[in-house]
Amino acid sequence: MRRFNQLLLLSLFVALLSGLVGNAQTAVAPPSNADVEELKQTVRDLALRVSALEAELQKQRSVGTTEMASLRPAVLTSAPAADIRRSVETVSSSGAAPVPVSVTASPQAPATQSSPAAAILPTQLPGGATLNYAFDGYYGYDFEHPVGRVLYLRAYDVLSNAFSVNQADVVFALDPDVASGRRYGVRVDLQFGQATSTLQGNPANEPRPEIYRNLFQAYGTYVVPLGKGLTVDFGKWSSSLGIEGNYTKDQVNYSRSFFFNYLPFYQMGLRTSFKVNDKLALNYWVVNGTNQTEPTNSFKDELFGFTAQPTKKILWNVNYYLGQDHPDRQLATNCTAPVQPGLCFQAITPAPDGKTHIFDSYVTWNATPKLTFSLEGDYVIERQWAHAEPGESSAPSHVDGGAAYVRYQLTPKMALGGRTEYLSDRGGLFSGTTQALKEFTGTYEYKFGEGFLARAEYRRDWSNVPYFLTNKPGVLSADQPTMTVGMVWWVGGKQGAW
Repeated sequence: MRRFNQLLLLSLFVALLSGLVGNAQTAVAPPSNADVEELKQTVRDLALRVSALEAELQKQRSVGTTEMASLRPAVLTSAPAADIRRSVETVSSSGAAPVPVSVTASPQAPATQSSPAAAILPTQLPGGATLNYAFDGYYGYDFEHPVGRVLYLRAYDVLSNAFSVNQADVVFALDPDVASGRRYGVRVDLQFGQATSTLQGNPANEPRPEIYRNLFQAYGTYVVPLGKGLTVDFGKWSSSLGIEGNYTKDQVNYSRSFFFNYLPFYQMGLRTSFKVNDKLALNYWVVNGTNQTEPTNSFKDELFGFTAQPTKKILWNVNYYLGQDHPDRQLATNCTAPVQPGLCFQAITPAPDGKTHIFDSYVTWNATPKLTFSLEGDYVIERQWAHAEPGESSAPSHVDGGAAYVRYQLTPKMALGGRTEYLSDRGGLFSGTTQALKEFTGTYEYKFGEGFLARAEYRRDWSNVPYFLTNKPGVLSADQPTMTVGMVWWVGGKQGAW
């Protein structure tokens, strides 16, 4: 009986062991055909979705706008679609388990996240065009506390003890690209703020300044395939007489020189530049007049000049300008026929016919990568009448002098700039008073990053006669000491100077 019980227990143990082995074999058995087909169908569906995303991405790229690029799914921005599709196709063909694609480990993600402005503010347009934006503001302080807080002979920093908007700009630029087969270009600069009144607002130069006041530049360009290239511009452009320009970020100092304030700000007409070789270009203009979008007489002013670069470190400009800026008509109110506002005139008889001659030259020497010197010299002579007649004097008035500049880059973020200037105003062409004007300007610049800089500046203007305002009405001072803090923001696709 005992032996029977042992045999029975042994049989039960063998049966239990066989059941456990069977269950283990069942757990690792290959899946059924239905399970495999379901997995493959899921992989095919995923592949179709990736194909649809790739098609949408290609459509967005063909549109080519920054706004469309900012709407791309994060997974496509962080991980290339080709990599996702390759992983899915591998799963589909092999039947292996898919490997998850990480969207946070891609090295492209930080670059996308660090430049959100590109997605918010469009700077690149189809075809190579750019949009550019700038804001320029300042606080100035005159130690003489002038009546009305007015600073004399300043181009842009015109107010004392006031927070001011110098200018706000929007610039559309499509530069010619001959290497890519595009010989044409277009440039439009819109400007707002105090600078617009300085640049364009004198009724003596512009009969209808309000029409063009905010249109600082607007011209088209074409590069004629002649020799090494003949560049032709037509429209309104910033004058290249004088070394200084409109956009503060591209200047040595925050304030502008006397000569910038006196020489033409812009011209309207046709200008050409013929590139003789890599070191010499010849320039010729024919324009309506000085600071005249619409002419005040029938005479067309001309400029002859050249730009030379004898070495990589030296750039030299020489210009001769011939003009006649005396109007031959004046505003009237007795027009009988309907005309546009501001077009009612009466003739000035006889009209002054004296000429204006401007000799302008400036040179820049990049002595070292950190140190730059510039020098400008100007001579202007003007007559109201070409020939002396009874009551018509041909006595000339003169403006002559020059300015010297130095800039030193202390660090990538800090720079020092200096300017000294002398202007002899005989006959009051510039200031309305015969005097000798001098100024010194020292500027400290700190560039917080690409797109934002601040400048702290001390400037002293002085004359050989009392000329500048004081805090007492009717009492003038021989000097004008000021402190200015200017701040400039800019962003855009255009590289280099604007």
